[in-house]
Amino acid sequence: MAAVLKSRAVSADWWRGASIYQVYPRSFQDTTASGTGDLKGVTQRLGHIAFLGVDAIWLSPFFKSPMADMGYDVSDYCDVDPQFGSLDDFDQMMTHAHRLGLKVIIDQVISHTSDRHPWFVESRSSRTNPKADWYVWADPKPDGTPPNNWMSIFGGPAWEWDGVRKQYYMHNFLTSQPDLNFHNPQVQDALLETAKFWLDRGVDGFRLDTVNYYFHDRHLRDNPPHFPDDGATSADAPDVNPYGMQEHLYDKTRPENIGFLTRFRALLDRYPGRMSVGEVGDGARSLKTVADYTSGGDKLHMCYTFDLLGPDFTARHIRNCVSSFERDVKDGWVCWAFSNHDVMRHASRFAATQEERAHVARLAITLLSTLRGSICLYQGEELGLPEADLAFEDLQDPYGIRFWPAFKGRDGCRTPMPWEADQAFAGFTEAEKPWLPVPELHRALAVDVQERDPQSVLSHYRRALAFRRSRKELTQGTIEFLGESADVLAFVRRKGGRALLFVYNLTRQPQKFPLPGNMMPLPVAAAPGFSGTVVDHAVELEPLSAYCAAV
Repeated sequence: MAAVLKSRAVSADWWRGASIYQVYPRSFQDTTASGTGDLKGVTQRLGHIAFLGVDAIWLSPFFKSPMADMGYDVSDYCDVDPQFGSLDDFDQMMTHAHRLGLKVIIDQVISHTSDRHPWFVESRSSRTNPKADWYVWADPKPDGTPPNNWMSIFGGPAWEWDGVRKQYYMHNFLTSQPDLNFHNPQVQDALLETAKFWLDRGVDGFRLDTVNYYFHDRHLRDNPPHFPDDGATSADAPDVNPYGMQEHLYDKTRPENIGFLTRFRALLDRYPGRMSVGEVGDGARSLKTVADYTSGGDKLHMCYTFDLLGPDFTARHIRNCVSSFERDVKDGWVCWAFSNHDVMRHASRFAATQEERAHVARLAITLLSTLRGSICLYQGEELGLPEADLAFEDLQDPYGIRFWPAFKGRDGCRTPMPWEADQAFAGFTEAEKPWLPVPELHRALAVDVQERDPQSVLSHYRRALAFRRSRKELTQGTIEFLGESADVLAFVRRKGGRALLFVYNLTRQPQKFPLPGNMMPLPVAAAPGFSGTVVDHAVELEPLSAYCAAV
């Protein structure tokens, strides 16, 4: 692979329109033969990411942790877990990333900690210690049951009894992930200090995990039931999970969250060029929450939601999501993604057959790279990796273990990156066994195989991202949708006096899209993945295909 050196962007708004590559360090590259990836492995493979043509990397958690939830249960916010390496390894990784022109965004999992965090160890020791109010504690009801009906996403009540304090503590996720009490200003101060630690080390931004979960209702009111018109559970969780049977009015997305986000932004603004992106899981309210959290220029820089992380890859759904954002979010920003570490890989979600997967993978990045907003890619999607089908005995994800077999959890999208097809475990590790299996189907899609094929999914990703970078209409321009077809997605991206028309057929049948009467399309050189033609002033599209023209 040729060396890739890029000058670092100097604009404070570098994140606006940026392409971000999510690295799941456990599964990226193992350099210690431990079976799990590490920070030195990230450093070793940064050339692949830079050559892909993105602007930044987002690292999933690498902090000290008991790993009950794969690092999303932090026991020390200011140190690296030994399985990933050391602070020196992080610094070397970040230095190399910056040398390659890549910004570095790290996860901040601050809605909760591990139950082994020193803060919680002290908090649970008594009702009178200095950190007694740092977590959400509550007395039981007179009959000994939990204080309200709130539920954990990972199954069961969101309350766990503690025999020392003789109280319940709240946990939105595992019982070993107690929720911090953001109503306590000392908690906010301590968390801001941990963010400052990493800002002083030179990180370029933060991805804020479960950003709308920080505050809870002071009065601990019960959530009302969720009564959708179609009888389905909400989009907050898989339909096998009773969490979706509630309207989560009181256990998350509380109005007090705005105040903390302004404090977080004020800290970031002391460090030029730093940014924040929040993860919003809020069901049908998600875009309104994004609007609240990104408006005014004094809160988050941008958010992403789960709106495009479901199974719906249709013109109507994508148009509704993007146009709703454009309508509701007047001065904020969004980050769109089709895959991440929490959902089934989109090559499997969107493709009807195995034969379709590579084609759908190419079409998906073609579409994603032309949307208004920033975009986020998840490691392995540039190879068109499908979801891995794992046996129960191979599972590591507590969410999947809890709801097996109705829900298989998140391990299927977290299996190791395949680098070299002919190496043991596709070049991920020299251990006797990796932490998750490497499927044979993934081995055949390894990076070294696809780099030799100009028609591979990987080659197409590089071309699509290069096209996005080369056109200000795509990174900075407006978006205007044309028509309301359920089968064809059409929009114009415009910047200054230049405009590009995009038309997508996301169905399995040929489609026609009549052009507006005054539109005169002109071919666009070097537009990758576009093949439609114009006949009698209408764009004709084969199944699962796209058209691009200057207008």
